[in-house]
Amino acid sequence: MRHRSLLVLTTVITTGALTLTACGSRDEAKGGDKADGSKTVVVIGVDAPLTGSLSALGQGIKNSVDLAAKTANKNNEVPGIEFKVEALDDQAVPASGQANATKLVGDKDVLGVVGPLNSGVSQSMQGVFGAANLAQVSPANTNPSLSQGDNWGKGEFKRPFKTYFRTAATDVVQGKFAAQYLFKDAGKKKVFVVDDKQTYGAGLAAIFSDEFKKLGGEVVGTDHVTVKETDFSSTADKVKSSGADSVYFGGQYPEGGLLADQVKKTGANIPLMGGDGIQDPAFITASGEANEGDLSTSIGYPVEKLDTAKTFIADYKAAGYKDPYAAYGGYSYDAGWSVIQAVKAVVAANGGKLPTDARAKVVEALAKVSFDGVTGKVAFDQYGDTTNKQLTVYKVEGGKWVDVKSDTFNQ
Repeated sequence: MRHRSLLVLTTVITTGALTLTACGSRDEAKGGDKADGSKTVVVIGVDAPLTGSLSALGQGIKNSVDLAAKTANKNNEVPGIEFKVEALDDQAVPASGQANATKLVGDKDVLGVVGPLNSGVSQSMQGVFGAANLAQVSPANTNPSLSQGDNWGKGEFKRPFKTYFRTAATDVVQGKFAAQYLFKDAGKKKVFVVDDKQTYGAGLAAIFSDEFKKLGGEVVGTDHVTVKETDFSSTADKVKSSGADSVYFGGQYPEGGLLADQVKKTGANIPLMGGDGIQDPAFITASGEANEGDLSTSIGYPVEKLDTAKTFIADYKAAGYKDPYAAYGGYSYDAGWSVIQAVKAVVAANGGKLPTDARAKVVEALAKVSFDGVTGKVAFDQYGDTTNKQLTVYKVEGGKWVDVKSDTFNQ
């Protein structure tokens, strides 16, 4: 879920990123080895959809943060500190996310939280974390308002919560990037735009539409679908009768895959494009029709092609996790590692111990972290947004997603 405007090809890939340094400590006035030789526990919370239709992404997030914590412990990155992960299931439901945020805030050992997946869920959690000075780093949220305020579209940027950070680029980058590719590279001039009425999907579709029209393209029709429904035949018929040469869908893969299937069943032999919400193998398997030519965008370069990700991929496999790291694994590891790095800085600045105001200090330290991560350089700007604006277009070829173009967005 993100987006871009001007594309300048850069392949800035640093090697050996997983020999990162990380450390941590805890939300109490102690740290380092205790008299009895035991370690002080620091908890990194995780909130993601661990069950339900988006669990393939949620499990990858959880496992990748778990790997970051285990790596820090194995390397004894912070002497006397043991990192643990507390993962909670939000099922992609805002109310559940808010309840999880409250639970994590109530655990004094939690010094940072990675998640959630969904921008709409994050909206319900930000205030809870902000009031408690508890750092939140999302590996997947892309709605611009989370970091830049509700009036970002008018050029008025105001960061709502200083506790909010993300390793994922925003939809401002992703939506424009998709429009640029569909219009210029794919040569499509008439698009039918559909969204799922959710924060992520509707926001992404609006940004895409605006950029596509600025480029000279035509939005020949729009419609909305409802999450968890399966019959989109009326929308598919509208697409067919509109004369569109392409479809853009703002939403997630369960609905996106079915919509692509039903559009093609009308006889409209046109590609469907979406954001990172559809960039999952389940999008392809959800359709009974061939998805050849369908497109998606996703944050960053393909993890499998990054020299910086080789250690992460090998370690993830060696750990034996049942589920793959999926679309946000690398960004989740980097989010977890950024929390560890911030804790490390706080402990170092306090004589090797955690200060009594560790949570607030971790938030301050996060704003200054900078390291070579799985996905490239990890750092945050004044809004808490990632400084990494790399994106990739994927196409369904031979029944799987294949990367076809990677670029860096520059405004």
